[in-house]
This record gives sequence, structure tokens and C-alpha cells, in this order.
Amino acid sequence: MTMESAKQILAQLPGVDCGGFGGCGYPTCEACAQAIAEGAPITLCPAAKTEAVAEIAKIMGVEPVAVEAKIAFIKCAGCSAGKDRFKAEACESCDAARKAGFAKDECQYGCIGLGTCIERCKFDAMKLEDGEIVIDKEKCSGCEACLSGCIQEIIEMVPADATNFIPCSSKADEKETLAVCGYGCIGCADCALACPKDAIEMVQGDKVDGRFARIDYDKCEGCVTCAVKCRKKIIVDTLHDLTKAKETVALVRCSGGSIGHQKLEAAGYDSCKAIVDAKLDLDGMDVCEYGCLGFGDCTKVCRYDAIKNEYGIAKVDPEKCVGCGDCFRACPKNKIQMVPYIGVKQAACESEADPERRMEVCFMGCIGCGDCADNCPNGAIEMVDGHPEIDHDKCLNCGVCKYVCSRDLIAEREVPEYNYLQREALEIDN
Repeated sequence: MTMESAKQILAQLPGVDCGGFGGCGYPTCEACAQAIAEGAPITLCPAAKTEAVAEIAKIMGVEPVAVEAKIAFIKCAGCSAGKDRFKAEACESCDAARKAGFAKDECQYGCIGLGTCIERCKFDAMKLEDGEIVIDKEKCSGCEACLSGCIQEIIEMVPADATNFIPCSSKADEKETLAVCGYGCIGCADCALACPKDAIEMVQGDKVDGRFARIDYDKCEGCVTCAVKCRKKIIVDTLHDLTKAKETVALVRCSGGSIGHQKLEAAGYDSCKAIVDAKLDLDGMDVCEYGCLGFGDCTKVCRYDAIKNEYGIAKVDPEKCVGCGDCFRACPKNKIQMVPYIGVKQAACESEADPERRMEVCFMGCIGCGDCADNCPNGAIEMVDGHPEIDHDKCLNCGVCKYVCSRDLIAEREVPEYNYLQREALEIDN
């Protein structure tokens, strides 16, 4: 009877032998079927779906058990684990690459990108594309064979219908994570603190100072909260458009003009950081010492194509910006500020020079007249060192400041109606 049952059970299994690497622990589906026939759990094969398990239950004469379909997910965005160097050095496996060691600017916790895990997958669900492991959700059976093939231990099984993912396993501290990977979790815990279902926990390594976020899918309901609250905007949300559901966007505190940029370019400079490091006498070069330098250090780190260098000034597209703050951190002159997306007002100039000097070095800057502050009905604007600062907690978005500004420097946006409606539906304060 046991042998006959094993044959019937085998017919319900995938029939693709995992070589002993799958979740059942047996080298073949035949051996797995035999084990079930001899009394092992009817859910022994993790690749068997609910329907198959129900048939196995009939064969064994036991109650059926509902199983949750799961697929493999790689907890890494795949951008900075040293894969280019490992490939150049002809490392044959991820294990060999890790033994070779990581350089200072390489994430030691991420995907190495040589595809050792792919060899374990018998369902053709994993591919290596440009040094990044890509999983085909439709082909992944959930057999778990790839887990043991990952020397970095960054593959986990997640519910097949999951919608939120955190693609990072870095245990480094915030400073190191920011230095090696623009996509890494910095361990701020904003997502965990904001989650209404306590579905996110912060995991800390035994021998490291850093920590990273992990989702408890038994609690996660797929809301937008963690994606919106994530400072780095690395949480993958397949249900909501992150460019619409957001709290802050970047704003360049400079109105621009390419005059200063052209002079610096003619002097042989090609980056904002190089100019700051050189400690140039910008005023002596007739360049505004308070403005954007215009070489686009910020544009190089933007993952959303939301900031561009136009005529010697960085310009942010608020519709594309998700508020991750990468440009804010990349600007060596601190000319980028994170401001509320809804109804933001901000003066795009921080010059502290005398009004006459401002006019000499920039024909678009604030002249410090104070009309905006004098006419604000709610006292939301204060003149600081000759330029206006707006208190967004007091701003009523009335538009008076923009109306009275003779230089047209007050930044204002018309926020699409869908943003208000979506945020209201998601219970996010407008």
C-alpha cells in the first residue's frame, strides 16, 4: 500500500528533482513521495500547491491543509557588492568571490552577482542580467533550492501575493551604507515606527553596529505607509505609485542663471565637490557664493531621473521626485532642501550678500526686500540674513507671498487632484 501511495503522491509533485537542495531535503521527488507515504507531513514538498496537497491528503486519508504559495526574493538591489570586479577577476563562484574579499567601497552583505544560486534552480526561474539576479515570479515554484545556493544568505521565501519588499540585507551602519550603496537600508527605523500593523522589525547583526528592516508578511497588509515613510525610498511597493504617494520632494534653493557656472567651467572645474574642496574665492570671481554651482553632482545620484542640470542650475521635477533625499545628501553646498509636497512655498534663494552685490552676480536672485514677509497673513515668513525662510507648519498656501514678490522667486506647485484623493484614501494627512 505504501508503494502504491508513493506512486500516486509522486504524480502530484512537480517531478523536477532538486538534488537534495529543495525544502523537502530529499534528492528526488520520488524519495520525497516515499517519505510522505511513510508518514512525513503532506506539505513536505514546498513546491506543492494547495490543490496538490489536497490530493495527497486524499491519498493518505487525512484532512487537507491549506498552504501559502511562496516565491524566492533577493534582499538586495544589486548595485554595489563588487560584482564588476569579481567578474573581471574571473571568480568562478560567489563563494570564491567572497573568499577573495570585498574592497572598501563594496557592500559585503549584498548579492555578489555571479549566479551560484541559478545552478540550484531547476525551474528556469532565475537569470543573471547585467550582474543582477532576476527572478521570474511566474516560473518560481517555491522549492527553496536557491536558498542553500546563496553564500550571502540574502534569499528568502515570501508570499507569492506579497506587494511590499525591502531589497536590502546590509548590516552596516548608516555612514557605510550611504558610502557603498545608494539603494541600501540605513536602519533609520522610520518604516517600522510608522507601520500601523507592526509588520516591520529592525534586525541587527551579532557583530555589527548597523541594522536593517525586515517585513513580517503574516502581519503586512500591503499598505503604502512604509514606502512613503522610508527615507531612502528603497522599499518596493507594487500597488502604489511612489511618485504620487509621498510627503516631501527636493527643492533647489537657488533660482539659477548660468553666468557663475560658465565662469567656473571656463576655469577648468567639472564638479561641485571639486569647487567646494578647492575653497575658491567665488565672490572674487564674480560668482554668487551662495548659489548652485551647476555641475550636477546631485543629478548623478538620482535614481528616479527627477533632477536635471539645466543652464548651470539644478532643477527638480516634483512629479518624478519621490523624496528619497539622495540629491540632498550629495550637494556639497547644501543648496537642496526637502520640503512638503502638498502646497509647498519656498524662496529659491539663500543669498546673504548686499542687495547691490546680488544684482551684480545674479540677475534672478532675491533682493531681500522683505515684501513677502511683511504681507504674509499668518506670519509664516521670516527674513533671515536677508532672505526669506518659510515655516511650512504656519503656511496656509494662500499665495500672497508669490503675488507680492517682484522677483518671482517664491516656488509654488499645483498638486494634481489625484494626489489629494489618494492620500485621503490612504489616510495620509494632506
